[in-house]
Amino acid sequence: MKPERKKLLKQFEKDSGVRFKNESLLNLAFSHRSYSNENSDHRENNERLEFLGDSVLGLVVSSYLYHILADKSEGDLAKIKSFVVSEDILSVVAKKLGIDQLLLVGKGEENSGGRTKKALLADAMEAVFGAYYLDAGFADCQKFILDLLVPEINNVLEDRHKKDYKTLLQEFVQKAHKSYPKYVLVNKTGPDHDKTFFMEVQVNGKTWGTGSGKNKKEAEQQAAGIAYLAMTGTSPGPSDVPSN
Repeated sequence: MKPERKKLLKQFEKDSGVRFKNESLLNLAFSHRSYSNENSDHRENNERLEFLGDSVLGLVVSSYLYHILADKSEGDLAKIKSFVVSEDILSVVAKKLGIDQLLLVGKGEENSGGRTKKALLADAMEAVFGAYYLDAGFADCQKFILDLLVPEINNVLEDRHKKDYKTLLQEFVQKAHKSYPKYVLVNKTGPDHDKTFFMEVQVNGKTWGTGSGKNKKEAEQQAAGIAYLAMTGTSPGPSDVPSN
């Protein structure tokens, strides 16, 4: 590993409050598949670490919620967990830690803005959790995860989180209309590496909202937000503004 790269990894450890005995493991956590595909001397990527980290993250958050929310049902705990371990939250945490600048990505991924992609950042964050679990053990990894995510858990409990409008809309429509929202792709623009998708959401044949995003999921979420606010007559506050 080049001295400049080692220096960057050391700075990450300092900023995030972790210390790796095996820095190669940490470096692997930042290695995207596109990079290993383009570099024959770097055949491994972070996907296996991501798989492990996802499981460790789920256990840590589930255990924490179980112990602090004794009055909540299994369904409530699952909803809170889904917010906290979501791509949106993990990508924001990853960016705060500077992971976007540490990622090793291929040229194609670099040129298409891979460092800013939520999915890529969230996956790398999970890979770091997996790497730290292997390097330091469960207790230290648990502390690291909770230090990062307890503030996000508190945001959810205080209703200051970014809303999952697809879930909110589905629950409302099921209860009020005995039906389900239907999402329809109405347009897509741009080149293959930088497309924008336009989705509309329909309830009983009527269109209630149209949203756009860099993938269908983002567009659906925005459309659902517009529809939910319109159907419920909710006046949006700061955390209620649908966005990508």
